[in-house]
Amino acid sequence: MSPYVEKNAEALGQIRKVTWIGLIINILLTAVKIIAGLLVSSMALIADGIHSLSDLITDVAVILGAKIGSKKPDEDHPYGHGWAENFATLFIAFLLAIIAGGMIYKATISIADHKDAKIGYTVLIIAIISIFSKEYCYIITRNVAIKFSSSMVYANAWHHRSDAFSSIAVAIGAVVSMFGFAYADQIAAIIVGVMIIWVAVKILGDSIGQFTARAVDASTNEQITKIIASQSQIRNWHKLRTRIVGRELFMDLHILVDPELKITEAHDIAESLENELHSQIAQPVNITVHIEPNK
Repeated sequence: MSPYVEKNAEALGQIRKVTWIGLIINILLTAVKIIAGLLVSSMALIADGIHSLSDLITDVAVILGAKIGSKKPDEDHPYGHGWAENFATLFIAFLLAIIAGGMIYKATISIADHKDAKIGYTVLIIAIISIFSKEYCYIITRNVAIKFSSSMVYANAWHHRSDAFSSIAVAIGAVVSMFGFAYADQIAAIIVGVMIIWVAVKILGDSIGQFTARAVDASTNEQITKIIASQSQIRNWHKLRTRIVGRELFMDLHILVDPELKITEAHDIAESLENELHSQIAQPVNITVHIEPNK
């Protein structure tokens, strides 16, 4: 099995695992929050349950995006299907922004209508359970996103954390309202909504950058140049170009070698470089190396 296929298979397996964990937790939280919210007449908890429901939608989008994105290149898509993950990332970012905007709007209208309800301990306990479970989802999902350089999974991790933030708003509102402070829940929700929109805009910018064939980040570019420099038989190199499609890194460069080398020897140098790039870079790498004589 080639390094490219191995990395894609490993990434798909781990992405599916953490996403299914999050999906199951979201099903449980959605049911508990909405049912409890209806029983105790807590609009904040019902809204938080709807937020958890939106996480279910993004979990499904991630599973589908990862499945399509991991398909092998074909005649119609010779550069693979990484675009599917980019679209899933855009979808998650837009959903985050819409949900956050809805939170801010609803909280503002509630303040304008002078609606201020005292929230009981049931709401506080459920909010605390949600905070810890969603933060757990954020941590395990973020770790997989970083390991496999997946903007889609990173966006989903932040969707988990945005749900934790909204539960923090519910918890703060519940505690403060018990002490008689007016509109505590709404003010906390507005602050959290602004934070979530900021995250959504950042994710959206990163995703759009991939559609414009943007180069890899500075740290990855430095890693690549160090790997090239470590190859003693490469006398010089130039015209390094990189771009990201989904989780995959596409790159091409020109290397200069001893002009007296046989074709097979020059090929071995290029292959050695490719193997090093595959072994040291976490994400799948698609490499094209042009060999030139060092005159």
